[in-house]
Amino acid sequence: MPDIKVPSELNAIVWKIEAQPGQSVSEGDTLIVLEAMKMELPVRASADGVIKSVECREGQLVQPGMPLVEMEA
Repeated sequence: MPDIKVPSELNAIVWKIEAQPGQSVSEGDTLIVLEAMKMELPVRASADGVIKSVECREGQLVQPGMPLVEMEA
């Protein structure tokens, strides 16, 4: 199974982490909620899989392209 790194798409603050290592997720499930310009932006799973690791923490400022979650499809 290939590994998938789920990146941030914009400058934002990690508002909430909903994914945990070992958790099974389905395509479309919310993994992370980012906050930018007072808007909450969900980061969703692009495929079914299992979370391998969470690469960020709540309150962290993230940049575009920065990996947030690594999952195995």
